Amino acid sequence: MTDKANIPMNFDYTETQGQIRAAVKELCKGFGPEYWRQCAQDGAYPEAFVAAMAKAGWLAALIPEEYGGAGLPLLDACLILQEINQIGGSAVHCHAQMYTMASILRHGTEAQKRRTLPRIADGSLRLQAFGVTEPDAGSNTLAIKTFARKVPGGYVVNGQKIWTSRYSHSHMYLLIARTTAIDAVKKKTDGLSLFLIDIAKAGAALKATPIRTMINHHTFQVFIDNLELTDDDRIGEEGKGFYYLLNSLHSERLLVASEAIGDGHWFVGKAARYGSERVVFDRPIGANQGVQFPIARAHMNIEAAELMRNKAATLFDAGLPCGREATMVKYLASEAAWEAAEAAMTTFGGYGVACEYDIERKWKESRLFRTAPISNNLVLAQVAEHLLGMPRSY
Repeated sequence: MTDKANIPMNFDYTETQGQIRAAVKELCKGFGPEYWRQCAQDGAYPEAFVAAMAKAGWLAALIPEEYGGAGLPLLDACLILQEINQIGGSAVHCHAQMYTMASILRHGTEAQKRRTLPRIADGSLRLQAFGVTEPDAGSNTLAIKTFARKVPGGYVVNGQKIWTSRYSHSHMYLLIARTTAIDAVKKKTDGLSLFLIDIAKAGAALKATPIRTMINHHTFQVFIDNLELTDDDRIGEEGKGFYYLLNSLHSERLLVASEAIGDGHWFVGKAARYGSERVVFDRPIGANQGVQFPIARAHMNIEAAELMRNKAATLFDAGLPCGREATMVKYLASEAAWEAAEAAMTTFGGYGVACEYDIERKWKESRLFRTAPISNNLVLAQVAEHLLGMPRSY
């Protein structure tokens, strides 16, 4: 196996990556600020945009060619999402279609792959909902209470999930549940299993209620009442779901970090242009260091986060351990994007909260990235635990 220290790093994007970014940018031009503004105002799912991305094949970037996808490396997928956000759109509405299928791809049976991956690739099957978080567990996935009781030929599941985004726009639901009680396993990470659920087939056993939030993410809490599943609905080996979940989380964090990087570049560009054009007291406001310096700091931190993202994605694509790097990238990118959002909001002043300038819409989006899919405070605790060798303290 190649050592991390020997992984070659190229600081230039390839010609192919440039072509990918240009093609995605061209597609996004058909969905300008007015489109996203209207979706936010109406609380509408950007159906036309997601359909266009699927038709163009971008949401199948990480699915191998043998299953109808593009078979691209993770870094290329990261650049797709970054470009969407960098031009002012929002990739969050479709990013799960890219990475949630990883559990099937890596741990599913060949029959499961053949049954789902080609349809995910062509957009006819949406797998965008992932049931992990629970009200009493939060980020402590090992403490979840949703339980899948073994019965002949399958399982009966009961429990509750929260913060399940895009549930109403998915055909399938990836769910993690305990199949062995936490007090009956030697390691707390054992005894969790992954299941792939057909939402329509589940019927009344799944009841989803929307959670109203400040941002247009179509988020639900899902109540699971005597849901009957077959053994074929389980992904991989029983009791190993947590380890499968970790594999998916690395790519998720890098893809979400890429959205944050895109947002950061967008904020810096908007703030720099406005600072150069807005004249107050007979000179551009950008002539003042109080405006200049926050934008400059945000730019430097976004650039640094992008380099760290590229390193982590390079490790991922080389098949090397990258969990620590992926987690740190999520922190660095989301913090840099938030710094850029604050700089843009300050630069625009009162106009920053006016919907027509789009700052407030993206500002809210960037704030959420600091909380999800993993809290930045949890990232700090994990890194501190590694460095100091001490138990986490929250």
